[in-house]
Amino acid sequence: MSRIGIGFSGGPNASEIVECMQLAESLGYESAWAAEGHGGDQFAILSAAAVATTEIRLGTAISSVYVRTAPTLAMAAATVDQLSGGRFVLGLGSSHKVQVEPEHGVPYGKPITRTRETIELIRALLRDGEARCLGETIRIESFDLWFQPLRADLPIYTAAVFEKMIQVTGELADGIILTRSSTETAARVRRHLAEGAARVGRDASSIEITTLLPTAVADDRAEALDLMRPGLALYAGFFPRYNRLLAEHGFEAEAAAIQEAWARGNRDDAIRAVSDAMVQATSVAGRPEECRERIEEYRASGIDLPIISPFARGPGAKAVFEAAIRGCAPR
Repeated sequence: MSRIGIGFSGGPNASEIVECMQLAESLGYESAWAAEGHGGDQFAILSAAAVATTEIRLGTAISSVYVRTAPTLAMAAATVDQLSGGRFVLGLGSSHKVQVEPEHGVPYGKPITRTRETIELIRALLRDGEARCLGETIRIESFDLWFQPLRADLPIYTAAVFEKMIQVTGELADGIILTRSSTETAARVRRHLAEGAARVGRDASSIEITTLLPTAVADDRAEALDLMRPGLALYAGFFPRYNRLLAEHGFEAEAAAIQEAWARGNRDDAIRAVSDAMVQATSVAGRPEECRERIEEYRASGIDLPIISPFARGPGAKAVFEAAIRGCAPR
């Protein structure tokens, strides 16, 4: 059976997400991932899922290295790992300055260094039970655990978009979490992972390449494409890093138009600037059979684990996720 994951970034409430994760497990999904952002406490949701499931892997996609301290991340990860019987993956990322500072009131700087120091402290703390870090971005004199983690070496994945962070992933992490990727992304990522791994004598072939795939399943392809436009406009309009990524995918004009409209506060113009080609190149959208075909294209391009990531808000959000889970289920 082909491996596939499901990602949640809010919409359904916590109990509904757990129920969707149970459904995904019953249909053969390999993993379920929870974002944080504005979608609820990811570790609480995953802890509930840990005791409500038996086989599916559970992960964060992602936890910000700024809004939780490194020891807090380590304890949360070890907790879900123990509750799940060793099924947890800690996905970490630097998030974005436009989120971290205005939304959390936390200074944002040196994201690559912050990610590196966070991973190193978490690994030391889980391995040794105590750790310190007097680094450039983290200053912790001493922290010790008052419990024994189930696994001292639970897997850590990192979110990365561009070359430098991908190379750091090659040095330090067990996997990479991509987003808004195209079918040309995996080959480039594999090269940069190998470059980073070579610095420390690692074998890059063991690093899992995953990608979050924005997904809309509908009875009509045009309807599915329209469902994808608001989310893509948000990413290209609000996040400078993703605007650059989409431009590098070959959509310079669309990315510029979306950014300009977003800066003016005109969300409708930003959405209208999202072309069909832009959606098709970076998403999974269409009827169920079309979505499954698209997922296989990503898999064939070198993605080890495609993770569908529906977007829905409001009272009908759970139904949207359930339709996507059923429509994209492995066969």
